[in-house]
Formats: sequence, structure tokens, C-alpha cells
Amino acid sequence: MSAPAPQFMFDFGSPNAFLSHKAIPAIEKRLGIKFEYVPVLLGGIFKATNNRSPAETLAGIKNKREFQSIETDRFLKRFHVEPYTWNPFFPVNTLNLMRAAVAAHFEGVFEKYIDSAFHHMWVEPKKMDDPAIALAALTTSGLDAKRLFERAGEAEVKAKLIENTQSAVDRGAFGSPTFFVGNEIFFGKEQLRDVEEMVLGK
Repeated sequence: MSAPAPQFMFDFGSPNAFLSHKAIPAIEKRLGIKFEYVPVLLGGIFKATNNRSPAETLAGIKNKREFQSIETDRFLKRFHVEPYTWNPFFPVNTLNLMRAAVAAHFEGVFEKYIDSAFHHMWVEPKKMDDPAIALAALTTSGLDAKRLFERAGEAEVKAKLIENTQSAVDRGAFGSPTFFVGNEIFFGKEQLRDVEEMVLGK
């Protein structure tokens, strides 16, 4: 029996989620499957699990940040992806962006929205928690950003993001990027190799 399609719990605020997003298309092509993208709120996961961002957890620890840089370089070479451009406005509050991701799913423009939001966070980085800046950026990407942000305020959309986030925590998530293949959990972009192997049944 073949493994279920992998799920990707993502938040636009994570640069490692962005790198995962850039690596996934080649994996999908190799495997002949599609990842299921699940928008979650990283801040909500951190709060529920008493976790913090790597920017905080790596601060003041000798050699750990340097190792993470080496690991990222290896990832870029292995998956043939370009590095992200550091967002000078980090940390960016992604609540409205993630709600709009749920809205984009409802509106049938999910993939285009994901590409666009990640682009404006980590390719041409902007202060995407400024409503006017986010609206303009996503509109230039050919999206009806006004419609998406209007829907982002709807109760159904808010509830779905909360549900996704809580479900991820209940299944063992404590950060992003997190991947699931069935009930098997994988954390961090480096484990995409293991995700691929599990789907292949290795």
C-alpha cells in the first residue's frame, strides 16, 4: 500500500518553510505526488508548546548558529534552491497573511497566493504585517488581495486557521516547517529527504 500524500504545515514567517516550499516541486515531480499544504499560525503553535523562534533559541549559543548556516548551505545545494533574502522587518506578524491563506483556499487561488506571499516575505521582502503594504504587494502579484483580506476577517476562515493550528499541535508539531506522512511527523527542512524516503516506502 502506498504512503499517503505528505502534509506540509507552513507559516509564511518561517524562512525554513520558504526554503521547503522551493524544494518541494522537484520532490513532487520525482514522486509523482502533491504535497498537501496546511496553513497554520506559528505564533499559536509556539504559544501552545512554549516554544520560541530560532532567532531567540540560538542567541548566545556558541557554534549553533554557525552550524545552522552550514546546514542551510547543504540544503540549498542538495535541493538546488536559491537562498532567501533576510526580511529586515522580521519577526513579521503573520496572522492576517495566514488567515488570507485559508481564504485563498476557499477562493480557489491557494497555490498562487502561497507563491506570492512567500515571495514578498523572502525574495523581495516587505513589511507584510502592514495591511497597506501587504495589500499592494499581493495585488501586484495578480491576486484580488482586497477580497482575500476581507474574507480573512470572516468567522469561518478564522476558525479554520485555529483548527489547523490546534490539530498540528495535537499531532506533535512544535514549529514550522513540520511535515506529516500519515501519522509520522518530521520537523525541519532537512527532513524532507526522510519524507521522500517514507513516501517511497524505504
